[in-house]
Amino acid sequence: MNFHQLHIFYTVSERGSFSSAAQALHMTQPAVTMQVQALEDYFGTKLFNRSTKKIVLSEAGRALMPYALRSIELFKETDIAMSAFTHMLEGRLQLGASLTIGEYVLPRLLGPFGKTYPHISIMMKVMNTTQIMDEITRHQLNFGLIEAPVTHPDMVIEPVMGDELKLIVPADHPLAERNEVTLEEALKYKFVLREQGSGTRRVMEEEILAKGLNPSDMQIVMELGSTGAVKSAVEAGLGITMISTSSVKHEVTLGLLKILNISDASFKRQFYAIHLKSTLLPISAVTFLTFLRQHALEG
Repeated sequence: MNFHQLHIFYTVSERGSFSSAAQALHMTQPAVTMQVQALEDYFGTKLFNRSTKKIVLSEAGRALMPYALRSIELFKETDIAMSAFTHMLEGRLQLGASLTIGEYVLPRLLGPFGKTYPHISIMMKVMNTTQIMDEITRHQLNFGLIEAPVTHPDMVIEPVMGDELKLIVPADHPLAERNEVTLEEALKYKFVLREQGSGTRRVMEEEILAKGLNPSDMQIVMELGSTGAVKSAVEAGLGITMISTSSVKHEVTLGLLKILNISDASFKRQFYAIHLKSTLLPISAVTFLTFLRQHALEG
């Protein structure tokens, strides 16, 4: 018995067939079948009840499942623990990132990461969450970083970093003379917002509702499909907005925009890592995610 066989056994159970497990594991179906049979030979009992339509765990298989799962979790924990000591890693990471993360959060972290792990190359695609999940399921990406939690039966979703939305106003706006306003005060002004369905918009609307106010009452003069477009519109004086503070650092430094606190509301959110349950992340990916979590703690 070895870890590889337990991982295959777990994947067959999760996927419900040998062919689907083989696809997820990048193996041939006969190879998957052979490894499961080797595990059954080791224990001297059948782990699956097979039929023409589907396979289900036998009583012995159900007993083995929690131990297989624990072995996988222990393997992951081992990778995380050892990643802190591994500085000569090599490899190519292929990841997807949603807009705010890919354009504003990760770029300032890739430099420090590259200095610490110079032999890991990163290929990042900036796309929406649906596209990221599709490419992960097709094994085009190792993992993704997204702005809102999702539910998918084949994927693991884990919080990795925190973020916060704040009120952003142009430098010559009447509110720019203040450092803090109430939510009700802010909502009296015209807004330029991200499009409906975006993670940023959803976080903002949920908090407004939680405070007993109605997002539909906002004076929305423009809805735009990117954070960059929203910033440009606010700079031009078309309205104020609520976006991630990480996306406006440059404009604030130049004195074009100002960040205001909202005294009676908090627009905090999590960024999430997402990957297939059936695929163990390479140590380089574990190291990268550990680096992001550590940065979040330090920040």
